[in-house]
Amino acid sequence: VQLQASGGGLVQAGGSLRLSCAVSGRTLSSYRVGWFRQAPGKEREFVAGITWSGRRTWYQDSVKGRFTISRDNAESTVYLQLNSLKPEDTAVHYCAAGVDHGRELRSVTSYIYWGQGTQVTVSS
Repeated sequence: VQLQASGGGLVQAGGSLRLSCAVSGRTLSSYRVGWFRQAPGKEREFVAGITWSGRRTWYQDSVKGRFTISRDNAESTVYLQLNSLKPEDTAVHYCAAGVDHGRELRSVTSYIYWGQGTQVTVSS
């Protein structure tokens, strides 16, 4: 499985961005996809996850109501819509895929394939 993240940029506080994660490979329905972020000097943290069907989603509490994860059924792309951005959302954002065992995947170690990061910078 290969993942390619894009869509990061510089935005003012209160603004929005949409990140994209293009996913390719075999048996993609066997995986769940997640978004993580890592700020300078901090550990990588879970942001949001989605089943390949798109029917189930889950979020870190700090982004609930502001971020939305979704999947384009026509394309193998997972999106992360970031609204009401805050300076503390500044981080490199990564997408990743983990094997679907029927559970929400929230830990870094639950994901086995990773894309390169895309930088999100929110100015105050």
